Order: sequence, then structure tokens, then C-alpha cells
Amino acid sequence: MIDKNAVRQQFQRHERDTGSSEVQIATLTKKIEMLTEHLKVNKKDNSSRYGLIRMVNNRRKLLDYLKRTNEPLYRKVIGDLGLRR
Repeated sequence: MIDKNAVRQQFQRHERDTGSSEVQIATLTKKIEMLTEHLKVNKKDNSSRYGLIRMVNNRRKLLDYLKRTNEPLYRKVIGDLGLRR
């Protein structure tokens, strides 16, 4: 399981921020990393693979939105998370 509070604290805009684009992208990234490791071991787990694809697509949409609305913040987020974009 991922530590969502640690991820949130790094990317949140204010103390109670849980839904900003940056926080959602960071949380999805950690979930994607965890699920990718699971799928390396369990190659035939197709339902989890489908969930992974949905998470990646959702993260892509959020990243596109962030790039459209606030490009400097977008660059900071992908740099901090180590995403190739």
C-alpha cells in the first residue's frame, strides 16, 4: 500500500488539499508504480492490467489539463515524479 499522506504533503497547495491536479497525478503515479510491480510477478492478472491502463489514461488527461492551464507547474510535477513526457 502507498503512503498517500506523504505523497500529498509533497504536492499539496495548502494543508487540506487532496484534489488538486498535482496531488491526483502524484497519487496515481505511485499507484501505477505499485501495480506495475505486481503485474511483473502476476503476468496473467488481466483485470489488474485493465485497471492499470485506466489509471495511466486518467493520469495522461490530468497532465494534459495541467499543461494547458499552468505549464511551469506541469514541468515541476513531471520533473519531481520523473515522468517522461
